[in-house]
Amino acid sequence: MRTRPSIFDSFNFAFEGIIHVLRTQRNMRIHFAVAAAVLVGAIATGVERLELIALLLAVSFVLITEMINTAIEASIDVSTTSFDPLAKLAKDIAAGAVLISTVNAVAIGYLVFSDQFANRSSRLIDRLRDAPAELTLIALVLTIIVVIGTKAYTGRGTPLRGGLPSGHAAVAFAGWMAATYIISDSHRFLISSLTFIMALLVAQTRVESGVHSAAEVAYGGILGALITLVVFQVLA
Repeated sequence: MRTRPSIFDSFNFAFEGIIHVLRTQRNMRIHFAVAAAVLVGAIATGVERLELIALLLAVSFVLITEMINTAIEASIDVSTTSFDPLAKLAKDIAAGAVLISTVNAVAIGYLVFSDQFANRSSRLIDRLRDAPAELTLIALVLTIIVVIGTKAYTGRGTPLRGGLPSGHAAVAFAGWMAATYIISDSHRFLISSLTFIMALLVAQTRVESGVHSAAEVAYGGILGALITLVVFQVLA
């Protein structure tokens, strides 16, 4: 007769499931990292109790749906070895549930952190505007010198494909910096956040497509932001 698992065994099995998902699923590792960063940010900024509860619920919802999605995919892979439209549909629906929970978590995070970050980002932009243009220009020249030297050393890539830095990332982050400057104070944080997310998505596509490495994309983003910063400081 098979013995029933003890309470300790049940907890152990549950932790094994969590560890397995973390080891095998990249998205789960990303969700865990973001969740940790959000909770640390919540503690650092001193959010209220109800806001913390909302964040915990949103984070848990994302992690739970990701684990359910993984379980559904594993069950389908075990049950069939050939392509089945219904199996694909089930996987797509499970992935859609993860997407909905993630969008919900992003919305809750924005509502919780928007006011605090809006004030801090406004002060940061004001300090940047007041910074001497000569220092920004010197930083830009040094950056260009490093870029030219790196391209000369590696001998790889074209202006918009491959090599160091990523041209797409540079343009995307230049657009983010420009939007941050030209939008009025009342809508600056919202528009700046949206354009920054779009710039990140552009950078992500360059890495996932294999055209650029993460370092090349990061270098391009910094360069594009610096170029726009110096243009606005000198000409605005």
